This record gives sequence, structure tokens and C-alpha cells, in this order.
Amino acid sequence: MKEKELFGKLNYTLMLAGVAIIFIGLLLMQFDSKTHDDQFGFQAITLAPAVILIGFAVEFFAIMIRKKPSEPQDPIQ
Repeated sequence: MKEKELFGKLNYTLMLAGVAIIFIGLLLMQFDSKTHDDQFGFQAITLAPAVILIGFAVEFFAIMIRKKPSEPQDPIQ
């Protein structure tokens, strides 16, 4: 009996892209140049969290998208 794969190639590609986007957002937050002693700039307060949220949205989309069946399934096996 052939086991059905849970995710397809597109799903895994989008998941990898989502992880990369999240990682870029974390790097943006880490390498923000401090304008004053305890204050952070636009990059860490606004841009980086938005990039991280976009990465999580890509991850959600990658999990929810369905793989198209390549061949019709026989209901009686």
C-alpha cells in the first residue's frame, strides 16, 4: 500500500521561504543601529516585526495549501 504524502514540493519550498523570511526579520531586529542609548529605530520597532509577520503568513499559507491529486483515486481499494 502506497502511503500518501502529507505535503508536496511546493509546500516544502514555501515553508523554507517562510523560515528564511522570519530569519531575515530577526536579523533586521538584531542589527538595528541604536539612535540613542536605550532607543531603537524604525528598523527594529516597525520593519522587522512586519517582516516576521509576513514570514509567519507565508508559513501558514504553505501549510494550508493543498497538493493537487496527480491521478484519480479509486474509492474502493
